[in-house]
Amino acid sequence: MDVAHCYLDGNADAVEFCPHDSYQHVLAASTYTLQEGDCPSRSGSISLFNVDANMGRFDLFHRVDTVGIFDIKWSPVGGSNVGSLLAQADADGFLRTYSLEDNSDGAEGSFLKEINGVKISSSMCLCLDWNPSATSITVGLSDGSVSIVSVLESQIEIQKQWKGHDFELWATSFDIHQPQLVYSGSDDCKFSCWDLRDSPSKLAFQNIKAHKMGVCCIVKSPNDPNTVLTGCYDEHLRVWDVRSISKPVNETSICLGGGVWRIKPHPILPGIVLAACMHNGFAVVKIEGDNTEVIETYSKHDSLAYGADWQKCESNQEGKNKSSVVATCSFYDRLLRIWMPQSDITT
Repeated sequence: MDVAHCYLDGNADAVEFCPHDSYQHVLAASTYTLQEGDCPSRSGSISLFNVDANMGRFDLFHRVDTVGIFDIKWSPVGGSNVGSLLAQADADGFLRTYSLEDNSDGAEGSFLKEINGVKISSSMCLCLDWNPSATSITVGLSDGSVSIVSVLESQIEIQKQWKGHDFELWATSFDIHQPQLVYSGSDDCKFSCWDLRDSPSKLAFQNIKAHKMGVCCIVKSPNDPNTVLTGCYDEHLRVWDVRSISKPVNETSICLGGGVWRIKPHPILPGIVLAACMHNGFAVVKIEGDNTEVIETYSKHDSLAYGADWQKCESNQEGKNKSSVVATCSFYDRLLRIWMPQSDITT
């Protein structure tokens, strides 16, 4: 069911609902726009929206102009850092962090205050992920490198950086159950895992056969410590058993009809994931053991499906509201939509 939509000021590539209790109504959306010509430039923005799907509310209340952004992520709940932080990976090779602040003059709404930024590389920062304690961020770079950055109070410092892949590194993520492990995936079709306890970081495994094209995203299942999900340009979402970390097993896969750019597990329901499928819109997928099936598709975007997220809502956890709220965005048409899956995903 459609709730609302709007058009952003640039090409839309990421949407992220804030997971922190006081700000679960806040949606961040980022853009990346290449200005071609004699002096090409990459511009971007972060827009904040107030979302209440039950009331049909979808209001823009804050925007920050930036360089072109490839990825944004809110800090996880329960982390060591106080407050709600938003991290940004951008085309200038910077990692920046913002704090979500309330207006001190009593005015309604909140705003993003830049806390810090560090230039990771002369290459572009393409993706990022927080560790569970919100003390480190892993960043993937366009030259194939992985960077581990410490985030302590207002200080950001590069801890480690190494050449992990041959081409653009579109996916990197912490193992939320074993945060000493970091996964990475690249246009070189390699799916890798690194052990940060060693210096330099040791390769725990590298699979070079399963993905037929570039690896776009890697997500650890929040409910199953043995399961990792990968998305690929070859249009497949793959389910991996990582019980034996040195030799992961590709248990099952499903073709989603478009490059699987982003995968988002449901915040409450085990085995339910939302996938952004580039040329084929968005899909809600159910994963149960060896069975993987698409239970709903959403095709009301006319451009590359890049950004997708579930709203983290307390009322859902308490069972008061069975409806799940989704935000999705598409690139060239700059479209951002809020909708609710029509399928009963609770069964």
